[in-house]
Amino acid sequence: MFPAASLLTTLLLAMSIAASPVEVRDSPITLPIARRLNTPSGTINLLEHDQARAASLKNVGTSTLLSPTEAVSYVAAVGVGSPATTYQLIVDTGSSNTWVGANTAYVKTSTSVSTGQPVTVDYGSGSFSGTEYTDTVTLGSGLTITAQSIGVASTSTGFTGVDGIVGIGPLDLTEGTLTNEQTTTIPTVTDNLYTQGIISEMVVGVSFEPTSTTLSTNGELTFGGTDATKYTGTLAYTPLTTTYPASYYWGINESITYGSTTILAETAGIVDTGTTLILLASNAYTKYQSATGATLDRTTGLLRVTLTQYDALQNLNFNVGSNTYALTPNGQIWPRALNTYLGGSNSYIYLIVNNLGTPSGEGLDFINGQTFLERFYSVFDTTNARVGFATTSYTDATTN
Repeated sequence: MFPAASLLTTLLLAMSIAASPVEVRDSPITLPIARRLNTPSGTINLLEHDQARAASLKNVGTSTLLSPTEAVSYVAAVGVGSPATTYQLIVDTGSSNTWVGANTAYVKTSTSVSTGQPVTVDYGSGSFSGTEYTDTVTLGSGLTITAQSIGVASTSTGFTGVDGIVGIGPLDLTEGTLTNEQTTTIPTVTDNLYTQGIISEMVVGVSFEPTSTTLSTNGELTFGGTDATKYTGTLAYTPLTTTYPASYYWGINESITYGSTTILAETAGIVDTGTTLILLASNAYTKYQSATGATLDRTTGLLRVTLTQYDALQNLNFNVGSNTYALTPNGQIWPRALNTYLGGSNSYIYLIVNNLGTPSGEGLDFINGQTFLERFYSVFDTTNARVGFATTSYTDATTN
C-alpha cells in the first residue's frame, strides 16, 4: 500500500492534471484569410475607423454593437448554400453574427430556410439589416456546417468591397440582434462546429503575418485547435478578464511598458481582429508619445518619428500574466511601402500605436489590434475561457 503522504501527493497531482485545460493541436479545419486595404477614395483614415469602433465597443449596452474596420480588414472566402456561393467576409473576433449581402447578393438554394426574423446590427461606422436565414456554410476545404444562422442583408452601410462578416466573438454579442427576440442569442459558427461534432473544442487559432502589400493572403484561421507550424516556442494562456465592458469580448488583463518604463499599469482591454492599430488609454498614449519623442501628423492622425528617433525606439512590452510579448521597433511602425494609402508621405515613419480616446480606469483601456496580432499567434478558447499567445517567426521581422 502507498503511505498516506504518497497517496495524498498522487491524488493532488491527479486533480491538478484533471483541472488543467488540454491543448488541442494541429486541427485539420483551416481557413485562409487575406488582409485587404479598401481605399475607395484613394486613401484611408485608420485612426478614424479604429476610434469609432473603440467608442462603440466601450458603449456596449447603449449602442448596439461595434464596427470592424472596413478600411483594413482580414477577409475569408466562405461558402453559403448548396451548391455554395462564395462570399468575401470580414473575420471579426469583436462581433458574433455571420451575415452576407453587402456586395454579392445572397443566392437561395435548396438549403436556404427563412426564419422570418428581422435582424439588425449597428456597427458604429457601419450597419446591416435584413432577414435571418439558416443555411449550409462551408469553411475551407469542403467542411460544412448545417442550419447555420446567417443574416441576409437588405440594406448595409460601410462595407465597401466585402460581402459581410463571419463573427467569431463570444455568443452573448448576438443577443438582441434579432429585432423581435431581444433576449435571444444566435449560435455562432464556432458554436455550431462544436455542437455538430465537427470540432471537439471551441477553440479558434489565428495566424497573421506582416505584409507590405494592399492585398495578401497572409493569415489562417484554425477551428478546433491550433496549428503548431504557425508559432514558435510554447503557447501561454491567460484567463478572460472579469472587468466590464472588456469582459463582454475577448478581454484580458495586461500591463504595458516601453523599455523599462510603465506606461499602462495592469488593466483590462481586448484582443481584436477588427481593429487595425494598437489603441491605448489616453494617459498611456501620452506617455508613449513622450517616451518616443514622436510628433502628431495632422494629415494621417498617426504619430510620426524621424529616422534618428526610429533608431532609438525601444521594445513595447505587453505583460500578460508571467509572460512578456515584446513588440520590436519595426513592429511599432506602419509598413512604409503603404504610407500613401494613409494619405501620408513615403519619406515619413508612422507609428501604429494611438489614442483610444478615453483615460484608463474605464474597463476597456487598450485594444491589441491587427498590428499586434501580426507579430504573435493568438488562440481564442471558449471551452476554457482564455486567450493564448505565442511568438512566431515574424515576431522580430523587419518587413516594415
